[in-house]
Amino acid sequence: MTSLRERKKAETRQRIADVATLMFVTRGFDNVTIAEIAEAADVSKVTVFNYFARKEDIFFDRYPQAEELLTAAVRDRSADESPLQALRRLFVELAEQQHPLGGFHERFPPFWRTVVASPALRARAREAADELQAVLARLIAETSDDPTPAITAAVIMGAYRAVFTDSVARMLAGDPAAEVTADHIAAVNRAFDRIAAGLS
Repeated sequence: MTSLRERKKAETRQRIADVATLMFVTRGFDNVTIAEIAEAADVSKVTVFNYFARKEDIFFDRYPQAEELLTAAVRDRSADESPLQALRRLFVELAEQQHPLGGFHERFPPFWRTVVASPALRARAREAADELQAVLARLIAETSDDPTPAITAAVIMGAYRAVFTDSVARMLAGDPAAEVTADHIAAVNRAFDRIAAGLS
């Protein structure tokens, strides 16, 4: 059971992230300072850095959850399910649920536009993707007999990033979320079919 102290810390972290994200989306990431975020969230600059190592991490505050989702999908899969099958299921479920980490909704484009407009955020997004790929490689190595876990992880993440990027571009162009979601799921399944054929 979560303690009161842990709940308070989680609430503070979320408040900082929510306040900052609204400021980033409204004014642009590069036009907002840590001091302004701290003031708006009613905390000190030190407190902000206690929760987030750098400003980019405030915007991408869901990164720890992304790592948790990948880890749970691979480690908690059924005995007859491969890491590839578990990840296909995860990515499809995220799309079906319109999850912020892998789904599509009409409220998401302002977030993506903020990323596109900021070189610092684009760089951090690439870095985070590389970090997740490294996590996935370790998970595959730990939970399967795959002889080349790093290559498998690179293929999976590369394919998924390509599909997701195309779907985001469609949302930014104004396509309806429901239509993008259906096409995205079909594209994920096609990509994973090709990966499975190649790995076999």
